[in-house]
Amino acid sequence: MSIDFIIREGELRDKEIIAKNNMNMAEETENKQLNYETVLRGVEEALKDKEKGEYFLAEHEGKIIGQLMITKEWSDWRNCFFVWVQSVYTIPEFRGKGVFSALFEYVKKLAKDRKYCGIRLYVDKDNEKAIEVYFKLGMKQSNYLLFEEEF
Repeated sequence: MSIDFIIREGELRDKEIIAKNNMNMAEETENKQLNYETVLRGVEEALKDKEKGEYFLAEHEGKIIGQLMITKEWSDWRNCFFVWVQSVYTIPEFRGKGVFSALFEYVKKLAKDRKYCGIRLYVDKDNEKAIEVYFKLGMKQSNYLLFEEEF
């Protein structure tokens, strides 16, 4: 069952709900407890500076029901940007109603309009529901493995 909602850019007034959603996502998908003040400051930085990230929100009857953030990565091989999809979250009672799919399609069109070369995202290897959704949206698993070293 689908519902009516709008998609809009995130604004500073949305920082608290975005931060809370980010914390919920980390706990649900990776069992990670994040520091609220740190997340809030990080969200605020992105909302103030689009070079750091852009949030897009799904809003239903004045309530934020879903979100994602995009960042960009320069590809010298392609001479253009990839868009990275991050901080994906849909409020539990609105899952399965097309919220993320609509946000994804919105960002996909935006990336094409900006002449980016593609969309990338990473997902926890055990998050089977999300992986299934990404396949349904036409994404393919990359040949790349993700490595990191946190400081």
